[in-house]
Amino acid sequence: MQHLVRPAALPDFALEVHFGRWEFAAEHNLAASDGESMSIGDLLALAGRDPSDLTALRMGYGPVEGSVELRQAIAATYQRIDADDVLCFAGAEEAIFWAMQLLLGPGDHGVVTVPNYQSMESVAVASGASITGLPLWTGSGDELRWELDLDRLEAALRAETRLVAINFPNNPTGFVPPPAAFDELVRLCDARGIRVLSDEVYRGVELDPARRLDQAADRSEPALSIGVMSKAYGLPGLRIGWVVGPTPVVEKLWGMHDYTSIAPGALSDRLARVALAPARRARILERTRDIIRSNYPIVQRWVDAHAPLLTHVAPDAGAIVFVRYRHSINSTVLVDRLREEQSVLVVPGDHFDMDGYLRIGFGTEPAHLALSLERVGEVLDALKETAGDVRRHAG
Repeated sequence: MQHLVRPAALPDFALEVHFGRWEFAAEHNLAASDGESMSIGDLLALAGRDPSDLTALRMGYGPVEGSVELRQAIAATYQRIDADDVLCFAGAEEAIFWAMQLLLGPGDHGVVTVPNYQSMESVAVASGASITGLPLWTGSGDELRWELDLDRLEAALRAETRLVAINFPNNPTGFVPPPAAFDELVRLCDARGIRVLSDEVYRGVELDPARRLDQAADRSEPALSIGVMSKAYGLPGLRIGWVVGPTPVVEKLWGMHDYTSIAPGALSDRLARVALAPARRARILERTRDIIRSNYPIVQRWVDAHAPLLTHVAPDAGAIVFVRYRHSINSTVLVDRLREEQSVLVVPGDHFDMDGYLRIGFGTEPAHLALSLERVGEVLDALKETAGDVRRHAG
């Protein structure tokens, strides 16, 4: 009889625990990293559809891999992918959960860009793999800048390295490396027979379209790309994510996700297809970019008004900014104080192993954003007498 190896216990997912406890309890939410969400009515109006069109939809199971129409619509957003290379999941997190377990196991080694979304590391470690973090910064303190250092990557690779997991545009920093650096990363991995797993959930909402990277699955035959309807599209409630990549890998993932979500919800599948029609997709992404362009200056003025105690590196993409503070207080303690005193929710840098930072989402209504930042400023002003050079963070 074969004995199964019990995997290591997964640690608490700090960011998701934070959302689970407080997302709907705080009056002012600056923790979300997506653009202001769309209503079903807004989406259908964009499509010129009568909402009653949905009343005939039967609420039974749909295809477990996602409907062929949905997978064709997703495939059409890539250059060299067809529907057989697409598998739908309940959001990007389920895709990450199974992909990391499939691609890494005991004795394997992976490299993961940091800071990052925690499950990229935690799931692989629980599966028995060893993980090396690839820091995405150079310098420290006020001189810190986000950077993809390929020399660091080469130094991190081992004979047993099977996977390099990347996240661009990056969460929590909004950093996008130059296209030439990204191209060289893919080339380096391909030359060594190392697969690239690319979390691309913020792609499409770059402040400068020239900084938009190719999708990894379009650049490398063995690479996998992960996408989702939440961050760039403003449709997180659909819970539709996907993996695209080589058909044999997609088929193996299909068998794994039978143990979790099994199939996308029928209504979510239908609405995602509505959103991904080419003309509508372009308009939805432009809507999110408009939100980012309008709201980022509000954040920038607020940070500048609190300088030098607050500093930041401007994000290249996404409705998130990673703000460094110089007050002598732990980031989780500070976030708790913001929530308790002002009912404002932000994300502590602790959740990304970078104390001394706050991740602030600015995809909300401009008036709400300005008011919420004002409330954060009131707490920070009260802490001015404790300001110092915070040196605990990774930078």
